[in-house]
Amino acid sequence: QVQLVESGGDLVQPGGSLRLSCQASGFTLNYSAIAWFRQAPGKGREGVSCISNNAYYSELVKGRFTISKDNTKNTVYLQMNNLKPEDTAVYYCAARPRQPLCSFLKWEYGSWGQGTQVTVSS
Repeated sequence: QVQLVESGGDLVQPGGSLRLSCQASGFTLNYSAIAWFRQAPGKGREGVSCISNNAYYSELVKGRFTISKDNTKNTVYLQMNNLKPEDTAVYYCAARPRQPLCSFLKWEYGSWGQGTQVTVSS
């Protein structure tokens, strides 16, 4: 059974940093794609970053966010630096087990975590 559990969300001041974690179980990261999406109040869910054999970023976060994975821990991380108020959202990780092709199309992901809240405010 595929499960994803996010953690690391918090309240942080503008310019601050956070690291989100996505603990996966029921499959291995080696031959899969894992993406981070976010959803702000009143807005749709948007892709932020994805990792498979390579890493991909949306233009909104490129240069500020870094995605990485630890296959030994079956965990994907999202390091977020220089956070802005517009980064405030619930962040979700999503998986494409055994499909190592990244995508920012949410309907291509069948497995989702419960989300973790990131709030950037002074």
